[in-house]
Amino acid sequence: MGNSSCHNALGIPAAKGPHQVGCTDLMVGHTVQGTFFRLYYPCQTSEGFEKPDWVPCREYFNGLADFMKMSRSLSERIFNYLFGSYKIPAAYNAPFKPGEKYPVIIFSHGLGAFRTLYSAICAELASQGFVVAAVEHRDESASATFYYKEQSEAQTKPPGKRENFRPVSDNLEEQWMYYRPLKTGEREFPLRNKQVKQRADECIRALDLLFDINAGKSVENVLESEFDFTTLENGMDLCRIAIMGHSFGGATVIECLCKEVRFKCGVALDTWMFPLDEEMFPDVKQPLFFINSEKFQWAGNIIRMKKLDSAFIPRKMITIKGTVHQSFPDFTFLTGNWIGRILKLKGEIDPHVAMDLCNHASLAFLQRHLSLNKDFNQWDNLIEGKDDNLIPGTNITIPQSSM
Repeated sequence: MGNSSCHNALGIPAAKGPHQVGCTDLMVGHTVQGTFFRLYYPCQTSEGFEKPDWVPCREYFNGLADFMKMSRSLSERIFNYLFGSYKIPAAYNAPFKPGEKYPVIIFSHGLGAFRTLYSAICAELASQGFVVAAVEHRDESASATFYYKEQSEAQTKPPGKRENFRPVSDNLEEQWMYYRPLKTGEREFPLRNKQVKQRADECIRALDLLFDINAGKSVENVLESEFDFTTLENGMDLCRIAIMGHSFGGATVIECLCKEVRFKCGVALDTWMFPLDEEMFPDVKQPLFFINSEKFQWAGNIIRMKKLDSAFIPRKMITIKGTVHQSFPDFTFLTGNWIGRILKLKGEIDPHVAMDLCNHASLAFLQRHLSLNKDFNQWDNLIEGKDDNLIPGTNITIPQSSM
């Protein structure tokens, strides 16, 4: 898809850790209630394995157009030109690298996103020795996602020409679900609160599935796949699990920590706090790290984050200078400066510097609270906001009367 000749200096950065990175897709249960995620993992070798398209197919472009309230036909051409040539920095279906038990991270995407848009973060974590499941949510907050519907024999069509995401069964028909905007006169909180609860349930189901895989139980992938999930048996350290997400995914992090004690800590990137019911905040007992952008946050949102402060449970917050809300997804690497600024996909800081700060701070926090035997503590100072490009806490002025 697209023309790569104009993108010489652009592209999703390669992961920097000691492991090569593989990825694959897993869908278990073909209905909308099933589980769907992209799995990133340390792999034996990336040679001979293709890197997958960043945007898997045109329906995702259509979903982005709908989310941005643009014409599908026009935006598909624009998006395909801007983004169609990019690849994810991981080897698709490359063999899992055994030999150690890797800690696990479940990753939750933001509003209008989908499972592939945070590959810079997910691939970096996998290169540092994590297994990362990037969930694609079916709560109508993704710009697009899909599932399958069973057909009767009379309706069965021959399989289409789609190269990726073919179902294992010919009697399954692809069903697309797009982002649902608010209806006229609809109150937003009931919808978003219902969605964040569903998102947390989907993250927990993804974790349950990884427990089954780790235990050697057979899982039936609805998608045709060359990846052998039995190679993951006993390959994950399921005493060391974290939850991570961006924006609406940050709210999902907090909801997950409340609902599921197997998550030992959470990293919430530029969290949108609105969907959460504050009454559940006292039930969040695990360490939590807020990593914020400089330009997105506002007083009301920060005040809600501060309501999670605790004298006994670690709560940390830093702000990355010169960043915008879209400094966390991959978009920030894929546009030139002027288009990036116009579309608010880029801040004033070099996106590579910002992403390194985010990843290094996250790794240091994960080592501290998952008790990892790694060298990520070299970045402990970042957790406290000690860097020229960081602000400890927030850049937002909070009226004293609000606290």
